[in-house]
Amino acid sequence: MRQSITSYRSETDQDILKHIMKTKELTKQVRDKVVEKYEAGLGYKKISRALNISLSTIKSIIRKWKEYGTTANLPRGGRPPKLKSRTRRK
Repeated sequence: MRQSITSYRSETDQDILKHIMKTKELTKQVRDKVVEKYEAGLGYKKISRALNISLSTIKSIIRKWKEYGTTANLPRGGRPPKLKSRTRRK
């Protein structure tokens, strides 16, 4: 069964995956790869194993893609900045 998992990986997948654990957020390139594999007919588990990303992360990427039509990071809520951008530049 382990051989079938590696058959889903390509050389470009390996290049993309080298830096996944260096950052907290996945790059747009990796998220696009998840959607690409999903559109190709692979299931969540197979994508998760092939890209070595947790199943819940795969699900949330695909859910966001279906809902918003993009894999880009969306703005988050939070406290507004005290200083305006114009004041910060000075």
